[in-house]
Amino acid sequence: MKMEHSYTFKGISRETLWKTIQDKEVLRKALPGCKVFEEVEDDVFHSILGINIGPIKGEFTADVQQVDKQEPECYRLLVHAKGKPGEIEADAAMHMEETEDGVKLTCNAAVEVTGLLASIGQRIVGGVAKVVIGQFFKDIEKETKQMAEM
Repeated sequence: MKMEHSYTFKGISRETLWKTIQDKEVLRKALPGCKVFEEVEDDVFHSILGINIGPIKGEFTADVQQVDKQEPECYRLLVHAKGKPGEIEADAAMHMEETEDGVKLTCNAAVEVTGLLASIGQRIVGGVAKVVIGQFFKDIEKETKQMAEM
């Protein structure tokens, strides 16, 4: 399944946004339901997320790797998540561009799901993913503004 989501961060620079989304503590706070978020080697993270949105409930253990980093413009996230509801494999390209309104972050992802997640359908999984990503971007914006005030 293909997914695209964009969010415009108003009143900050691309460099500030980049710095924020590279901060492990910020990511831990911003990931919905995050219980664990630790760097196990350079740009490789292990996390545990509790998801409880609509029909998708449960705990996921995820390994996330940042690759192809081009500061402060873009990077890719490779995600492998596993939980009772199924497994998720994702390759997400994250691109940041300055616009008149602020910094627009666009996420283009190719996602494969198995197990219960696959059986409930792409539409429902896609809807839940949009809620999670939208909340993540809002929390990142809040954290970015707090960092800019420091």
